[in-house]
Amino acid sequence: VSTQSTGSATGGNPYAVNDADDDEGSVMSDIIADDVGTAYNDFQTVDWLRDQAMDRARHKNTMEQGTLYKLLDALSGWLIVLIIGVLCGLFAGIIEIGSKWLIDIREGYCRDGWFLDKEACCWGNSTLLAQDYCVMWNRWSASVTTSQSTVLDYAINYFCYICIGTAFAMLTVIFVMVIAPYASGSGIPEVKTILSGFIIRGYLGLSTLVTKSVGLVLCVASGLSLGKEGPMVHVACCVGNCFVRLFPKFTKNEARKREVLSAAAAAGVSVAFGAPLGGVLFSLEEVSYYFPHKTLWRSFFCAMVASVVLQSFNPYSTGQSALFYIEYDYAWHFFELIPFVALGIMGGVLGAIFIKCNIAWCMKRKTTRLGHHPFVEVAVVAFVTAVISFVNPFTRKSTAGLIKELFSVCEWEDNSDLCDYNFTQRFVTNNGTSQASNIAWGPPAARLRTALWELVLAALVKSVLTVFTFGLKVPAGLFIPSLAVGGCIGRVVGELVQYMTYLNRNSAFLAGICPDMSVCTLTGLYAMVGAAAVLSGVTRMTVSLVVIMFELTGGITYIVPIMVAVMTAKWVGDFITPGGIYDAHIRLNGYPYLEGKERFMHTSMCEDVCKNKTVKDIKSVDASTVTIQDLEVLLETTTYHGFPVVANSQLNIVIGYVSRNDLVRALRCAREKHIDLVNASRVYFTDMVRSNAGGGPISVSFGKFINHDPICIEPKTPVAHTIDMFTKLGLSQVLITHRGKLRGIITRKDVLRHIDYLRSTCKGHSIF
Repeated sequence: VSTQSTGSATGGNPYAVNDADDDEGSVMSDIIADDVGTAYNDFQTVDWLRDQAMDRARHKNTMEQGTLYKLLDALSGWLIVLIIGVLCGLFAGIIEIGSKWLIDIREGYCRDGWFLDKEACCWGNSTLLAQDYCVMWNRWSASVTTSQSTVLDYAINYFCYICIGTAFAMLTVIFVMVIAPYASGSGIPEVKTILSGFIIRGYLGLSTLVTKSVGLVLCVASGLSLGKEGPMVHVACCVGNCFVRLFPKFTKNEARKREVLSAAAAAGVSVAFGAPLGGVLFSLEEVSYYFPHKTLWRSFFCAMVASVVLQSFNPYSTGQSALFYIEYDYAWHFFELIPFVALGIMGGVLGAIFIKCNIAWCMKRKTTRLGHHPFVEVAVVAFVTAVISFVNPFTRKSTAGLIKELFSVCEWEDNSDLCDYNFTQRFVTNNGTSQASNIAWGPPAARLRTALWELVLAALVKSVLTVFTFGLKVPAGLFIPSLAVGGCIGRVVGELVQYMTYLNRNSAFLAGICPDMSVCTLTGLYAMVGAAAVLSGVTRMTVSLVVIMFELTGGITYIVPIMVAVMTAKWVGDFITPGGIYDAHIRLNGYPYLEGKERFMHTSMCEDVCKNKTVKDIKSVDASTVTIQDLEVLLETTTYHGFPVVANSQLNIVIGYVSRNDLVRALRCAREKHIDLVNASRVYFTDMVRSNAGGGPISVSFGKFINHDPICIEPKTPVAHTIDMFTKLGLSQVLITHRGKLRGIITRKDVLRHIDYLRSTCKGHSIF
């Protein structure tokens, strides 16, 4: 309960207004509300209640304007998300096309035009060589030597692969370090923190947008074990933040701006995977803190527009917006739920191990000299990645290309190593003519057995490399590496299940399920399920991940197997280590992100949070005696973001709260509007002040800058209730009072420190 004082220590009322003394020479009664903005300093928390109050005041003023003005104001929200959707689609298309070209540049160039990637160069060319090369595609070894030596060709291509990949990575880290350091990493942990109400100036700026976009193209082409899909969320939010400045309705209100950024995050996932519905659910489930119905519809619209624009580029050369579109829809069988659950368990375990290893390495980077040499670290990791990746054909190719191959199923004419079976083909007689019928799958042949071992090694290598790559000073996501690791594991498991069904093909059980042995198990489906399981184990995504997977592949038939694996992976992962990789990085970086989706189970009270602080430690404003000089000294000697306003320093009766920015703005306005203002001038925190009949210094009113009704709680209030207030009301601080008297202040960071303290002292007991 917030108590506002009506008296002073002497029994009088220093805030009483003398209506007869309302003369301009003695009263500054109206520092107009236009001067009251919502600007925040860097690394400050947004006060959602205050910003919503400001938006209500703005809306009231808008309703007093003309019809056209009101119409433009109502349409501005839809117009900004339309612009963001179009630009996100453009950025995604350019990044996809550019990265595909540079990936192929590591291996050679096109004779018809250096600007063509391998797929475009070989389009329609019937003369194909080994490993999907065509005569028009010139490998680097052919440009250097005309020798017919296979060893020499391999060595030259190996050398060029390493040099070009390492050069791309080094160029990326130079861009990031020189132009925009905020462009490094995935960006999702920081976007989550920003959408929760934290201010990080420059993180969503124009320089970050340009650097991140160019860096993504170079990073993906370097061959580092990373993906561009996660960082596309950061790119989309940068687009939203840059162009929201066209609309003062959003740019002057941090709470409203975050509604636009939530829609931008949905568009980022939409263009990253070709999954507009998954993007909306991702924004709702994973990154957004405040998601009203209006934001839901705008996010849906923004994701739709972005997906339509991206599809017009046809960046995947399939005519589809889905990244890994599959062309089969065979039914799966009930007995396969057992291996699907097994894949979920493996995904949860691998995800938990990855989080622990990656956080340990990032902690070492932050606490040792390793973190002071990002250029060297990136160069070493890129070099080692190129050296190891070239040897294995599954790690040599692009990660997206690998996943697409893993998700596919084998047909009779396929010449891939993953389709090297000892096929037998049955024939039927039709009017005396023999015709081919169904293919009967046989045991794995030599190339397939080798490929399975290469897949196991590829999964191991990519897992280890991703541990060291995620967190480098380059744009880096882990969606695609996680899908690749899970896809490799799932494909191996699928091949094992298929071989077991072949060995038991004469059993009565299988005879009733797949009598002709044509298509009994889909190895591509197991790759899809394994990919979803590992990604769920790493990120702990659930609903949005399932929707993304079926939009990503077009495999709506396989929703249930993916759901089973995803939920199993999340349960197993949470049992080993609570929270996903993004939550772990938020805690590692110390961001003030307060999770609002879990219940706080500890019984501690608010007085426990600030038990090491006394009332004397709190810097408050004494409204009964404060002067201009007192406020300026308070601002110069403290760094707090706000101050309680008390009626009297002896009684400490709370009458309001004033933020640091508002206090600075009020002092500036007072100095500008009153040249006769002196240091000894009294400041009143009411809308009007006493007249200076005695000829003393001018008095000023800061009443329009103070929050007269701050949120106050009792010392015995459970911390669980306080956390609910912070997360559901969007508070930046609450005042602790007892019978109206100030007893302390709790900020979001205080709550987070208290939670960390409980985690360290209550080991073995869950506090959530």
